[in-house]
Amino acid sequence: MARTSEQSDPPGTAARRAALRLLDAVLRKGLPLESALDTAARDLERADDRAFAHAIAAEALRRLPDLDELIDHATRKRLPDDAKARFALRIALVQALAMDTPHHAAISTVLPLVDGGPRRLVHGVFSAVMRQKWALPEVPHLPAGVIERWRKAWGDEVVAAAGRLIALPPPIDLIGDPPTGLEGVSLMPGHLRLARGTAVAGLSGYGEGRWWVQDISASIPARLLGEGEGRTALDLCAAPGGKTMQLAAAGWNVTAVDVSESRLKRLEENLARTGLAAEIVAADVMAWSPPEPVDAILLDAPCSATGIFRRHPDVLHRVRPRAIAALAEAQRAMLARVADWLKPGGALVYSVCSLEPEEGEQVAQAFLTTRGDYRLEAQQRILPGAYEEEGGADSFFIARFIRNKRG
Repeated sequence: MARTSEQSDPPGTAARRAALRLLDAVLRKGLPLESALDTAARDLERADDRAFAHAIAAEALRRLPDLDELIDHATRKRLPDDAKARFALRIALVQALAMDTPHHAAISTVLPLVDGGPRRLVHGVFSAVMRQKWALPEVPHLPAGVIERWRKAWGDEVVAAAGRLIALPPPIDLIGDPPTGLEGVSLMPGHLRLARGTAVAGLSGYGEGRWWVQDISASIPARLLGEGEGRTALDLCAAPGGKTMQLAAAGWNVTAVDVSESRLKRLEENLARTGLAAEIVAADVMAWSPPEPVDAILLDAPCSATGIFRRHPDVLHRVRPRAIAALAEAQRAMLARVADWLKPGGALVYSVCSLEPEEGEQVAQAFLTTRGDYRLEAQQRILPGAYEEEGGADSFFIARFIRNKRG
């Protein structure tokens, strides 16, 4: 009788198979890790198995250049980048060398992934790495293309800081009115940072909606608009709603606009939990317009998201210069469209969670050259290394523009 993998695979193989699908979706198809999870983990019924598959893939992406270097050192002929054997070895090695998985479990659960293929090769390469006691570096190497871009833009110190930050998943930031008496650190008003892995749902004030989870960098754009005092504000590209909640809590009369209805459902749930109010509009900013000008606009524009590589290491392997250029062009068009929606004297905050100057500084400068009725009041570039002693922060560019009063 033919062998049925579902009957004879070692326990845990299904999670590794899902991890392989995730890596394939990111590296070969260019899909975001999070959006690929449902399809890749379609055979997994248990939530902890899905989480484990995601953890394996994410850790492999954090350390991909170093994993590939180990594999290449142990093979006479270099395996193609998309070879199934390379994918299987990445999964086995990252478990054994970075996730404290026993070596026998790391390899035995991966070998079925290459049934009918190079099982002996995979086993031999893995055994050679273990026998030689090779290890992954404490500070991972970033992909070569990323190093080249960021070194040119920001220098060696920022590249080194990014390597240190990607080594570990980030801590948890609470925004709003965080609970007191917890072991954490407050880096600014209305903020509390907790250790990674903290179970937040059971903390005081969660059910009452007194606070929410949001990276400290992501909280800065809304802070730059200050207190609302009942004035009107647009939060554009608003979902999942952290900035909307900040603005509503600060007294703004907020209209939250986003093209994704599914993401807006999360925004609605967050507003319901916190007891905050906002008008929600499902629309494309490039096709929609408000009924009248507003006092403030927050545009957290769609971008490459390379600044959130700590949480989403897949961005470093998916995003290419051509995509960065296209996103920057879209941001310029979006700024041009929304500029007329602001009352004279009002503030427009533009932000991107990107580490690419083409998407931040250059877009802001282009906006100023075409809009003589606007002036730049302040801008901030948050680079890897910010708050590093406290666990780091996502990388952002933020600019606050003021529309000049007429006359």
